[in-house]
Amino acid sequence: MKSMRLRGADIAIERGGRPILTGLAFEARAGAALIVVGPNGAGKSSLLRAIAGLLPLAAGAIRLDGGAADASVGEQAHYLGHADALKAALSAGENLAFWAGAMGGRSSADAWRGALDRLGLAHVADFPARALSAGQRRRVALARLLVAERPIWLLDEPTTALDVAAQGLFAAVMREHLAAGGLIVAATHAPLDLDGAETLRLGAAAGAAP
Repeated sequence: MKSMRLRGADIAIERGGRPILTGLAFEARAGAALIVVGPNGAGKSSLLRAIAGLLPLAAGAIRLDGGAADASVGEQAHYLGHADALKAALSAGENLAFWAGAMGGRSSADAWRGALDRLGLAHVADFPARALSAGQRRRVALARLLVAERPIWLLDEPTTALDVAAQGLFAAVMREHLAAGGLIVAATHAPLDLDGAETLRLGAAAGAAP
């Protein structure tokens, strides 16, 4: 991965004609995490969706320096929202193979089995998603990050439903991504155990709606 810098300048986001964020600036650097914090309704999820290209900006611009010149920011990012986005009838492995194929990643059994193993789920690879616990489903969703390489990870409350052991496994995965020159922007209420992470605080003082 090239050395990258993701920047937002004078960002404004609206929802239903109501301002959610105004005049926001941020910067995230390769090899580091930017943790977005703030009260519910402050615009954390909206900001991640805007970076991913899923929500239009009312004003301002988001720019990636050092990325692929022929691809948008969203095309170079993994966006993981609140929903796990798993097909209930498919196995954990089949879900990962589907997402890998959709995102131009590695859909081979070795690839998705390796991703599940990294998150402590090798034993449920052939279980249908509907038979998994909430924490297991979340880990399957997180394993998508490993079967399709994208330099930017946009994570919305990534540790929801994870127990302490699973949080530790995922923290190790995030640290490896950063060490390889990746970039993480995460909205969370919980600590992510990432040394050197910077904080972007949203709220009334940052231009977010109360």
